[in-house]
Amino acid sequence: MNRVNKAVQLFNSNFNCSQAVLTAFVNIAGIDEKTALKVASGFGGGIGCTGGTCGALAGAVMAMGLRYGTADAADKTTKFEVYRKVRLLTEEYKLRAGSTICRDLIGFDMSTPEGRLAAKAPRAFDRCDDFVRIAAEILEEMLSTQ
Repeated sequence: MNRVNKAVQLFNSNFNCSQAVLTAFVNIAGIDEKTALKVASGFGGGIGCTGGTCGALAGAVMAMGLRYGTADAADKTTKFEVYRKVRLLTEEYKLRAGSTICRDLIGFDMSTPEGRLAAKAPRAFDRCDDFVRIAAEILEEMLSTQ
């Protein structure tokens, strides 16, 4: 199974969008699946269900950082190169998905009582399949050209 399909499958297995994307790319991230699932667990719903940055995008950003980032505080070259790659990823995600903000993408804001009620509706997150797929596809494309 390819990584894009694995991300969608993970999302459809009740992992959040961020967990699905990051975990599908553990082979390039240098971490195991359990660690990826734990690290990404708080990023769903626009980071902790605040409706902010889409969790699928956040998962892709984490994978990008794990693949290309640095642990050397003095390595400014790598730091700014990762920023450049993340900007490209984010711009492409916004182009394909329409926004980088969870509440705009799903049509309700989980940080409000009304939004939490909407989140309980059947099929409330059906569109998120598309956002997981988009994030994983862009990440896959970027990895193949780097």
